[in-house]
Amino acid sequence: MFLKILSAFFLPGLLVVWFTRVTYNRVLALVLTVALIAASVYKGYTHSIWLIVIDAFSLTVGFWYGDRMEQKLKHTSTS
Repeated sequence: MFLKILSAFFLPGLLVVWFTRVTYNRVLALVLTVALIAASVYKGYTHSIWLIVIDAFSLTVGFWYGDRMEQKLKHTSTS
C-alpha cells in the first residue's frame, strides 16, 4: 500500500510534465494522464478514494508545473 501511495504522489505529476514536453500542450497532457488513471481505476488497480485524491493533487501540481514550463519555453523562444 505504501508503494501505491508513493506512486500516486509522484507519477501523475511526472506524466503530465512529460506529456507536456512531448506534445507541447499542457491540456492534452492532462487529458492523456487522466485517461491513463481512469483506465487503471477501471481495471481495479486503485482501491481507495484517498489514492484518487492523491492522484488529483499530483495532477494539479504537474499541470501547474507544466504551465510554468510552457511559459518559460515561450518566453525564451521569443527573446
